[in-house]
Amino acid sequence: MNVPENKHIVGSLELCDLPELSITDLNVRVDTGATTSSLHVDNIDDFEKDGESWVSFDIHPDIHQVSKIVRRKVKVEDVRKVKSSTATREKRYVITTTIVMAGMSWPIQLTLTDRSEMSYLMLLGREAMQGRLIVDPEHEYLLTKSTLNL
Repeated sequence: MNVPENKHIVGSLELCDLPELSITDLNVRVDTGATTSSLHVDNIDDFEKDGESWVSFDIHPDIHQVSKIVRRKVKVEDVRKVKSSTATREKRYVITTTIVMAGMSWPIQLTLTDRSEMSYLMLLGREAMQGRLIVDPEHEYLLTKSTLNL
C-alpha cells in the first residue's frame, strides 16, 4: 500500500494519552464506523461557569487500577444526539482535548458516555483520524508497536 507521508497506519487497537485529562497508556478501539470519538466517564454533572456550559465527571486515569477515580472539569463544546452501539439515541456532551499517539499530538472531539459494558474505555472515531491515520484492521498496535516492544 502506498501511504501518503502525512498519514500513519494504525491497527484496530492502539495506545494513546489524553494529557489534559491526566490519562496515559489508554488502550483505544479504532472504529471507522464511529463518526466522533467517545470516552467512558461516570457521574456527569453539567454547570455554568462564566456564562459557558461546563461538565464535571469521574474518570479512571489508570486502566490497571480501576479503583482510582479522579474528578475532572471541562468546557462543553457541543451537545449532540448520538446513536449508540445499541441503536438507541442519547444526549452526549462533546469536549475538545488533545490526544497523543506515538509522539504525535492533535486536538480531537470526544463525546462523554457510559462505556462500562464495552471492552475499551475509548473509541477513536473517523473525525479524529481524518487526514492523519489509515486503519489496517487485521493488526493491532501498529502505530505504537515500537513503544510496546512487541
